[in-house]
Amino acid sequence: MSTSPAQQGRNPRLLQPTISMGWWLQRGTYFAFMMRELSCVFVAWFVLYLILLVRSVSRGEASYQHFLERSAAADIVLLNVISLAFVVYHTVTFFNAAPQAMVALVGTRVPGALIGASHYAAWVAVSAFVAWVLLGG
Repeated sequence: MSTSPAQQGRNPRLLQPTISMGWWLQRGTYFAFMMRELSCVFVAWFVLYLILLVRSVSRGEASYQHFLERSAAADIVLLNVISLAFVVYHTVTFFNAAPQAMVALVGTRVPGALIGASHYAAWVAVSAFVAWVLLGG
């Protein structure tokens, strides 16, 4: 029968290191990790914003105009600019992690640099197509 640390006369709290609330500020890699996690909130905001846009369009011209007026407010513009920066960061960190997480075999293993480059190439192609459509193609 095993005994717990408390039963052996040891304090179990001494075995647990104390971690400060700002642990993630101590190293650049920790900070980058936390910013990547935080970026998910801004990705969710963009999804919600798009859903609200589609809903306002479906409700008619007056609703759409109200949405556009509200979207032009300084707080929403600032939120969207900050969100864009976080979404780009989220995308870049995802694309950088893809070669380590994805094993592609085409006869032999595809090099990680090729996997990453193909992600970025697809991103540029899709972005160019969207820009072409939005600018009246």
